[in-house]
Amino acid sequence: MSHTTAPKRPAPRGSLSWRVNEIVIAAVIAVACAIIFWIWDIAVSPAAKTALVAAPELRPLIAGAWLLGGTLGGLLIRKPGAALFCELVAALISVLFTGGAWSGEILISGIIQGIGAEIIFAAFGYRCWNAAIAVLAGALSGLFMGGSEILIYYPDMEPVKAVTYVACSVVSGAVIAGFLAWILVQNLAKTGVLSSLASGNTRR
Repeated sequence: MSHTTAPKRPAPRGSLSWRVNEIVIAAVIAVACAIIFWIWDIAVSPAAKTALVAAPELRPLIAGAWLLGGTLGGLLIRKPGAALFCELVAALISVLFTGGAWSGEILISGIIQGIGAEIIFAAFGYRCWNAAIAVLAGALSGLFMGGSEILIYYPDMEPVKAVTYVACSVVSGAVIAGFLAWILVQNLAKTGVLSSLASGNTRR
C-alpha cells in the first residue's frame, strides 16, 4: 500500500477558507479605509459639527464613512471574519494617525461596528452579496455605532435626541457604508482589478 499523499488542490473560488492573497488584500483595504477615516475626521467631521451645533443628534448623518472598513471588507473578500478584520485593523491604524488619542474608544468602536456588518453577512451564509445585503450590513453596523456611542459618549442625551442620533447612524450606515460601498465594488469588479477575488465575478 502506497503512502504517497495526493497533492493538495487549491481552494475553490466559493470556499469560505481564506487564501494568502485575500489576507493581503484585506490589509490593503483596511489601510485605505483608515486613510478615509483620517480625512473624514479632519475635514468633514469638523464642518458637520459646526453646521449642526444646534442639533448634535443629526451629526451621525455623515458618520457612515467610518463604517466602510466592515462593509467593504465583507463585500470584497466575502469570507468569514473579513468585515470585522478590516474594520478593526482600520481602527487600529486610525489610532496611529491620531497619535493614540481616544485609542481605547476607537478600537472598541471598530470591533462593535465590524461585528454589526459581520452579523448580516454571516446570517446569509457568506453567499449573498446583492445591494440589499450591503444596505442591511451598513444599517446594522450603523445601529451598533449609534447605540454604542450613546452609551459611551452621550449617556445623558435626551431620549428623543438619542433615538434620533441612532436613527441617523442607521441611515448613514445604510447609504454610505452600504449602498455606496456596493456600487464601488460593482464598478471595481467591471475593471478586472478584483479578478483574484470572488467579488470579481459580478454575475455571482
